[in-house]
Amino acid sequence: MNADSDERTGESVTDGASAASEREPDGNAPLGSRAPEFIKARRTLHLSWQVGVFLVGLAVVGAGIVMLPLPGPGWLVIFGGMAIWATEFVWAQLVLRWTKRKVTEAAQRALDPKVRRRNLILTTIGLVIIAVLVGIYVWKFGLVMPWKIDE
Repeated sequence: MNADSDERTGESVTDGASAASEREPDGNAPLGSRAPEFIKARRTLHLSWQVGVFLVGLAVVGAGIVMLPLPGPGWLVIFGGMAIWATEFVWAQLVLRWTKRKVTEAAQRALDPKVRRRNLILTTIGLVIIAVLVGIYVWKFGLVMPWKIDE
């Protein structure tokens, strides 16, 4: 970090250019804890902070896992819990970066005209097959529900 220490107060002083230089070459924030400096300065306080962040993230991820089979935005909540963990843990930051990169790549592929054309063709073929099957059913049995068919 490009920070100079103020001799009188002991506080670090940063210039405007150093804030932009803290980013990595790929545009991501640097890895590591984002806890305030006064928390990082004391080992026990920082460890307590990490335990608290881990427990809050665990509760959010757990709620997201519960929401997967139940109504609710399960995956969104799980990624929110990962984002909470990523404020403190390098492994979560790396997982979140990988996930963001894969989602961005998938979005770019989905916007590709060839892929969109292929998806539209496959959807149309699927709808035609379903329409034919429904037509055969109605032609053979009429508009009677399957559980009321007497044969």
